[in-house]
Amino acid sequence: MQIDQLTIVGVGLIGGSVGLAAKSRGLAKRVVGVGRDERTLSRAAAGGVIDSFTTTIAEGVAAADVVVVCTPVDRVAADVLTAVRGAPPRAVVTDAGSTKGNVVRELAGQMPAGGAHFVGSHPLAGSEKKGAAFAKADLFQDRVVVVTPTADTDPEAVSVVDLFWLSLGARVVRMDPFEHDSALAFTSHLPHAAASGLAGVTPPGWLNLTAGGFRDTTRIAAGDPDLWAAIFEANRDATLAALDAFTGRMAEFRAALVQGDRDKLVKWLADGKRVRDTLG
Repeated sequence: MQIDQLTIVGVGLIGGSVGLAAKSRGLAKRVVGVGRDERTLSRAAAGGVIDSFTTTIAEGVAAADVVVVCTPVDRVAADVLTAVRGAPPRAVVTDAGSTKGNVVRELAGQMPAGGAHFVGSHPLAGSEKKGAAFAKADLFQDRVVVVTPTADTDPEAVSVVDLFWLSLGARVVRMDPFEHDSALAFTSHLPHAAASGLAGVTPPGWLNLTAGGFRDTTRIAAGDPDLWAAIFEANRDATLAALDAFTGRMAEFRAALVQGDRDKLVKWLADGKRVRDTLG
């Protein structure tokens, strides 16, 4: 795959890593960054993350072949629509947001006929860090990217998005956008809430007594609160369903502990261990 111009809307950790990966692999002849802060974009260009930049989406996508929207989930749909309207009809637009159903709903009936095509996607890669300064060229290597076409998505555009992520070293899985949100509520969104909950109830005076277990479990709680609040709001129903399942599971633990039922405690722990062990 060879792209003349790749445009990245939102040059943060994920967008910056897309730029570095595309440049290091010779995937794109030119990488254009779009963002709100010229100083941040200038630093990204100086660091080799992008080749040039603009603060206007329409200008940035005017000659693009592929556009990747890497803005927060509450801005993705609006930014995708602006990109689709400004890009050439040959262009393919995708995103990197961790919620998909909200984008489908917001774009329903809004896409211009005969314009660039949009295909949703979500790379399961990242960090609690933020900003292009933490971008990595190998961030997507051997990581899963979920591509989420709908019944109305152009098949050729889906193939382009598949190939794009594969060319960055990722493994591609296709899912319905709403099924994706239900799954990610358990595998990503609930874990972040649990990590934040554990960190939030721990007295600061006891932090000197923490070791690997606490640090590993709460690492993701260091993520951007505004970004994660938007994710929880965008995937509200699925996150609530996951939270109900989790609180029910913890209620079982509490009951076994109150009853002093060692057998139930062992089984409860063994069930969790069995699932975790399947990850290798």
